[in-house]
Amino acid sequence: MKASTGSTSGRVLTMDELAAVIARDIAEGSYVNLGIGQPTKIADHLTPEQGVVLHTENGMLGMGRKAEERLGDVIDADLTNAGKVPVVETPGCSYFHHADSFAMMRGGHLDVCVLGAFQVSRTGDLANWSTGRPGDIPAVGGAMDLAIGAKDVFVMMTLFAKDGSPKLVEACTMPLTGVGCVSRVYSDHGVFDLTPEGVGIRETYGVDEFELRRRLGLDG
Repeated sequence: MKASTGSTSGRVLTMDELAAVIARDIAEGSYVNLGIGQPTKIADHLTPEQGVVLHTENGMLGMGRKAEERLGDVIDADLTNAGKVPVVETPGCSYFHHADSFAMMRGGHLDVCVLGAFQVSRTGDLANWSTGRPGDIPAVGGAMDLAIGAKDVFVMMTLFAKDGSPKLVEACTMPLTGVGCVSRVYSDHGVFDLTPEGVGIRETYGVDEFELRRRLGLDG
């Protein structure tokens, strides 16, 4: 691994806290797609001052945070994020055909997409649509289009599976979504840059860098 560029916090992060970290790191004025699951939480932490424009696969530019009745929002079942959760509109938002949305994804018009993952390899391979186990239901969605179309692919995930095995691995053992596409991994235990020179640790949470290297087995 490359040397750390960040500091260590005293505990692992919740997914809401991690969403805030990712929102902080997205460059001002970026066009961004947030994948199904935990990445949709990022929308709740973006500020208007950042000027980030959120894109959805179902045909919307200018998606806002999750809509909440307690905040006086209108709940519109036709305005949803990737997880079918109702969202609010931002000023100037627009709507378009599903096919046009995918053309934006495939055409290199998105600056960043944030996806969940089952596994990510140290060389940036992504496995997030199927575990490959018999009986598991695969779910491709638009992940393959985003993985090859976005200028930067970030992954948001827990760093270890329920059995304690690492999800940032030497090589993926699950079916691949994309090859060499992930540039950064955000996890509850730390943030990692994936570069041709190796895996760089930006920040660690709840564990020091030495212990994290040992648990991941990615030295060398």
